[in-house]
Amino acid sequence: MTTRTAPARRRTGRLAGAAAVVRRRLLVAVPVLVATSVGMFALGAASPVDPAKQYAGAAAFTTSEENLAQIRANWGVDDPLPVQYLRWVGNLLRGDLGWSTSRHEPVTSVLAARAGWTLLLIGVTLAVVLLASLLLGALAAYRRGGLFDRALRAAAYAVESMPVFWIGLAAIAVFALALGWFPAGGLTDVTATGTSWPDVAHHLILPVAVLAVSQAPWFLLFVRDAVAESLRDDHVLAARARGLPGRTVLFGHALRTALLPFLTLVGTHLPELVGGAVLVETVFSLPGLGAVTVEAALGSDFPLLAAITLVTTAVVLAANLAADLAYAAADPRVRLDG
Repeated sequence: MTTRTAPARRRTGRLAGAAAVVRRRLLVAVPVLVATSVGMFALGAASPVDPAKQYAGAAAFTTSEENLAQIRANWGVDDPLPVQYLRWVGNLLRGDLGWSTSRHEPVTSVLAARAGWTLLLIGVTLAVVLLASLLLGALAAYRRGGLFDRALRAAAYAVESMPVFWIGLAAIAVFALALGWFPAGGLTDVTATGTSWPDVAHHLILPVAVLAVSQAPWFLLFVRDAVAESLRDDHVLAARARGLPGRTVLFGHALRTALLPFLTLVGTHLPELVGGAVLVETVFSLPGLGAVTVEAALGSDFPLLAAITLVTTAVVLAANLAADLAYAAADPRVRLDG
């Protein structure tokens, strides 16, 4: 007969607790996704835009009413709303997200072609924001009240009041048009015959910088305040009293303690980052989901809007779950139970 050691029992207990958290979150996520889909579907049904005429485009002015009626019958848009919704859900479960009336292609094709670029923009921006905010925020807290701290906070408060599209337009005017350091938009040069990663990286520097600058103030101020408070903790004061170097005290003790609530901030701030990415992609003409979202909204393309909204909601819910699990993994004092 074998007995498990206490650490092994704790690991097993935490894994079981994490599984329970995932189950609870799924029970919450399903109603949220259903409510989101119902809301988007109801908005599409309430729209005065005729999907048949929208699909026909300019030809709708010359197409007979019989042909338009046949298109409506083929799509089932004249069926009762509950019937349409259940049919849409059934198609969704089979992986069919519908037909994009603005792009004239399946919604799945639109998402597959553009989601990667949006994830790349958000992922690189998030990495830049996290590294910069941790470093600058910790330094400002260590020198709180000094010139660097005051300048950083003033800049953060100023940027918070600036719309992200305004920052993007200002960056284009200065760094693309006036100085000519970076391209004003797109992912490749107009003369390029293919897509190369060095070219893409060069085109992404300005959009990533704009999105990072627009999102950094919340993270910077949070890290600054959290580290400033952590510097007054007993274990940090004891480390200072032992004569440890200031860099070790700051990054090895104070910043480590402040990282725990910072993980939660990352998860809760993701919707703001996604919204900023939509505007940045539109300003810089990037081929991500942001541009097609705006195009779908202007063209009343509700199948595409519903799919993007549903996918974004699922990603945000998954990110919040990942942040909670990461917080629990980083702090053994956090109890995960069913």
